Amino acid sequence: MQATDQQVFSNIQSGDTASFEMLFKTHYNPLCRFALSFLKDPDDAEETVQAVFIGIWEKKATIQVDTSIKSYLYRSVRNACLNEIKHQKVRQLHAGTVQAEGEPRSQPSDHLAIRKELESKIQEALETLPEQCKLIFKMSRFEELKYQEIAAQLQLSVKTVENQMGKALKLMRIQLKDYLPLITILIGRLLEP
Repeated sequence: MQATDQQVFSNIQSGDTASFEMLFKTHYNPLCRFALSFLKDPDDAEETVQAVFIGIWEKKATIQVDTSIKSYLYRSVRNACLNEIKHQKVRQLHAGTVQAEGEPRSQPSDHLAIRKELESKIQEALETLPEQCKLIFKMSRFEELKYQEIAAQLQLSVKTVENQMGKALKLMRIQLKDYLPLITILIGRLLEP
């Protein structure tokens, strides 16, 4: 890291808002253009870059920058963009089962009934989980975050996340054991030509 980078970052870690503002003003527009190359939507790009800067400010005391600040910022924005793309895909997949009017896509009625019943039972089983298990399960399965990302966001150890996820899966299996045939039927129907 260059001497000026070290000084600026040291000032930011000490809570110097002027240094942080200078960093923001210097890098915000180029980072937005960089994020736009991933996200293709200017609003999403700006929100992602803003989230990176907010994260830096919130974690300023614990962040370790071993490269230049510029490299650190670009790597952080790239990772945030990749996470956003992954989250967009999950949201699209989830929303893809419902048309804009809120009507289910045309599917055989028995398939739809089975799917709705299964979704209902999964939601019920999810609600019975302890809060931390439920949160970790949702972050892992619905937001598709890695255990390391979950641990960082919740300020837990990776081992704790793994243990809680194991507990959540075990409890979900117990809750849903009677619905295994439904899952098999649903998967079979999805695979039919």
